[in-house]
Amino acid sequence: MKMYKKSEDAVASLTPEQHRVTQQGGTEHPGTGEYLHNHEPGIYVDVVSGEPLFASSDKFESGCGWPSFTKPIESAHINEVRDTSHGMIRTEVRSTYGDSHLGHVFPDGPRDRGGLRYCINSASLRFIHRDDMEAEGYGEYLNQVENI
Repeated sequence: MKMYKKSEDAVASLTPEQHRVTQQGGTEHPGTGEYLHNHEPGIYVDVVSGEPLFASSDKFESGCGWPSFTKPIESAHINEVRDTSHGMIRTEVRSTYGDSHLGHVFPDGPRDRGGLRYCINSASLRFIHRDDMEAEGYGEYLNQVENI
């Protein structure tokens, strides 16, 4: 099994926006994320650790301004933390090994797909196209990516 970890080199290679979001708990401006309108088949991994987080087949258009997913690829790669910032009570989503701030999860997703909406910052993700998954070591997740 592939090992995922946060390294000083990985953090040092982040763009200023990726660093602000993943390491400082920031949020992208709505509608600006690189992957908001990505409809290509593949998976989204943590930009810091590379751990697989979400599959394109679980992505949906929520209208919230950020990429939205109905579930993680593996729940073991997601930590949920109570967030009481900004006068709200929310559930923050962080990657397990990279400890990157990813976004938040809300109970207003599609009911027929579990009812959850993982609202995720593009800056915390790296997209791996289905055609590149095997070469990049993510072949075991090909069965979670839809055929187009």
